[in-house]
Amino acid sequence: MTVLERLKALRELMKERKIDAYLVPTDDFHASEYVGDYFKCRKYITGFTGSAGTAVIMQDMAGLWTDGRYFIQAAAQLEGTDVELFKMGEPDVPTVHQFLEEKLGEGMCLGFDGRTVSAEEADELAELLAKKGFYFNLYNSQFVTDNN
Repeated sequence: MTVLERLKALRELMKERKIDAYLVPTDDFHASEYVGDYFKCRKYITGFTGSAGTAVIMQDMAGLWTDGRYFIQAAAQLEGTDVELFKMGEPDVPTVHQFLEEKLGEGMCLGFDGRTVSAEEADELAELLAKKGFYFNLYNSQFVTDNN
């Protein structure tokens, strides 16, 4: 299955479950620096193999945020997909949270595997949600896998 096919399949699941944006961090249940194969959902859905990055998938776009260590690698690996590279720390590039705040509106839903997002980040997202009137839906299983 290609990245485009995997994104299409994920978007169909998102539509079924009424999820407007799906957050895919590079993390496991313990916030390990390097994650095992089971937790490489971001790699699976985007094709980017670097050890750091976060993906956001929406119906009309997909984005990958990564840092300067991976700009060249990410650009090459994302070529031919519809995943847009967001170069973290560069001028005029929004953070993942700024992007979500801009793109999600009242009544919209952000989904993610709650086991792979830290309590601190969940609190930050909750604050963002309260301001904008959107909500999140936690999944206690991998939503993005090669088993979907």
